[in-house]
Amino acid sequence: MEAVITLLPGDGIGPEVTDSAVAVLSEVASQFDHNFNFDTQLIGGAAIDARADPLPAATIASCEAADAVFLGAVGGPKWSDPNAKIRPEQGLLKLRAVLGVYANIRPVKVYAELVGASPLRPEILAGVDMIVVRELIGGIYFGKKTRDATTASDLCTYSVDEIERILRVAAKLASGRDGKICSVDKANVLETSRLWRDVTDRLIPAEFPNIELETLLVDAAAMHLLSRPADFDVIVTENMFGDILTDEASMLAGSLGMLPSASIGDGVCGLYEPIHGSAPDIAGQGIANPCAAIASVAMLLRHSLGLENEAVAVERAIGRAISAGARTADIVSSGETRISTSAMCNEIIRALD
Repeated sequence: MEAVITLLPGDGIGPEVTDSAVAVLSEVASQFDHNFNFDTQLIGGAAIDARADPLPAATIASCEAADAVFLGAVGGPKWSDPNAKIRPEQGLLKLRAVLGVYANIRPVKVYAELVGASPLRPEILAGVDMIVVRELIGGIYFGKKTRDATTASDLCTYSVDEIERILRVAAKLASGRDGKICSVDKANVLETSRLWRDVTDRLIPAEFPNIELETLLVDAAAMHLLSRPADFDVIVTENMFGDILTDEASMLAGSLGMLPSASIGDGVCGLYEPIHGSAPDIAGQGIANPCAAIASVAMLLRHSLGLENEAVAVERAIGRAISAGARTADIVSSGETRISTSAMCNEIIRALD
């Protein structure tokens, strides 16, 4: 296969984990006889510094022409002034809208070898393997915003069409898994959530009668994620709730450094990124965990390039490296040896076949 992949290393540890992603993609290309061409572009703080724009026109053009886009991370204290008119995160939000990637898919899997890295008891973590599907380009993050000296507002809006399309993504994923969906809302308070629940209660039984549907208020979902996480198969929710719940779910896996994501829409080009952010406190030290970035590579291979065997090979290689004892600083337990970002990447590449 011939494919063009746009790389957006971004800020903080983004360039470091992007290097690992490229190394794994290059090894996959070599082993499976593919040709991946990489085009590196600016985004976020790095783009602000170089172009005074968090998402330059050249970056947009490259992403729109690519078969897939890989993002490292954006943001950092250098650009953290909340009153600044130009912020790194604006580039990411705009890119999601430009690409039309409305469905953010975040797998949460707990490796048995890493239960010690989680603050939860091992018996609670047994069997945890879920996917959170987050609506990505609607809701309060994209609504009209106002502010003056004494008041501020953020408008949250959802349409039936936006809710229906994200529910169908979640239901199709659940159909290939355990057949269970938990829809999370705040229908006791918010009109957008009442619409969300009405659409969910209508669409899932009508279009996916074999799916077992559960609905939870977001506060209850936050509690149950920590008390009975193994009961969840696919969780579907709106933009802000999904953002918060997936960061909470990272504690199940032991570290944000273990969790990948795929943002997809109706086209084949998706946006793939680890969910850990730019982690500026460890940037440049070579100690970041590349597992989330490499697992995002597996999702890129699966969802945008249609290379299921290659995706499975990458996921198995991560598991083998973990089983063999490879640990970065964020997932190391007492008595274990921590290794660098590049060393962890090399361990995963050695385990790849």
